[in-house]
Amino acid sequence: MTTPQLVLASHGTSSMLGQAAVAQLVATVAEALPRVGVHGCHVDVQQPDVTTTLDAIADDSAAIVVPLLLSAGFHVYVDLAEAVAEARLRIPAAATPALGPDVRLAELLARRLAEAGLAPADSVVLAAAGSTDPRAVADCERMRRLLAAQIGNPVTLGFVSAAQPELRSAVASARRELLPAGRVVVANYHLAPGHFSDRVAAAGGDLTTRPLLDGVEPPAPELVDIVVDRYLDQRRSWSLAIVSAGTEISPQATMSVG
Repeated sequence: MTTPQLVLASHGTSSMLGQAAVAQLVATVAEALPRVGVHGCHVDVQQPDVTTTLDAIADDSAAIVVPLLLSAGFHVYVDLAEAVAEARLRIPAAATPALGPDVRLAELLARRLAEAGLAPADSVVLAAAGSTDPRAVADCERMRRLLAAQIGNPVTLGFVSAAQPELRSAVASARRELLPAGRVVVANYHLAPGHFSDRVAAAGGDLTTRPLLDGVEPPAPELVDIVVDRYLDQRRSWSLAIVSAGTEISPQATMSVG
């Protein structure tokens, strides 16, 4: 099997700054994997979509889709799973887990909070997008625990949409529990600028961190490392399967990882 192509699937956004931020991440990952074909695509809002991108990959190649998503909900378990299943009729293809939860994201969030001026008396609200899929909510809850372990401050969870507690309510609840001289600091758990990130900024926190990508500074090393590791982990699993079976992996035999 030839070196698998890497397909980076972001949510998509109408924000020009958000588009630039994600494109910068895709370009940086391509620099980190110079011998791998790297393709950016989107599950919503923007083009090209995932299916179009997978269709363009040559018949003698293979594809590993890494979701540029912070938790695994509908887009991972339905949209990407269906696109990969269709591609597997023609080429070996798989989708990796989402970027989060991951301790490296907690480290990046902790750095954003320090940059914003987090103090020991402050309480933090981790502001996530939200999902109707309980698995995505569980992913965010795990990130909350990872962040709390990193910083030592109280950390609660709030969602912009689709899940409870709603972000503004979470900010208000945190404010009621504040220590004297404490502030509510909102940790923006969104990949890039866009509509949801704007709503995080308007949620009533005393301080709000910038998203993980801001389109101005280079992508954080933690994000690049997670993407590269997701790709390499899947590639290694294929290599082990080939060694075990003593043959190439057929498209139909390739598993999608959710």
